[in-house]
Amino acid sequence: MNIAVDFDGTIVEHKYPAIGRERPFAIETLKKLQKDRHKLILWSVREGRLLEEAVAFCRERGLEFYAINRDYPEEEKEQNNHFSRKLKVDLFIDDRNLGGIPDWGTIYEMITHRLSYEDLMNKYESELERPKGFWSRLFK
Repeated sequence: MNIAVDFDGTIVEHKYPAIGRERPFAIETLKKLQKDRHKLILWSVREGRLLEEAVAFCRERGLEFYAINRDYPEEEKEQNNHFSRKLKVDLFIDDRNLGGIPDWGTIYEMITHRLSYEDLMNKYESELERPKGFWSRLFK
């Protein structure tokens, strides 16, 4: 899949224009997704020096993106008469999703097993509804 990933609030805590602390397991999970052959695109409101700082932050931790704020590395605004900032990706990972951003373990599980958030919640609920042992049934 082609996956667009936000930076502030998603890979790092939201401290824009500064770079916040890395969110737990964000970089490791993204590198694992790359090993699973997904293409990652950094999709950020950052531009210029601030964008360069975000890219450097990730690069220093061993995370390189397929493209940055574009669909593919060679894309040039001047050569695209119909340029749109909207990416053509399969998935966006962003802290501004409805309900916020889940932890990176949940994100990885959803992508790997192609689960929607609703699918994942149904899975967790069914695991909670499993029959309980003798003692837990006895002492409700």
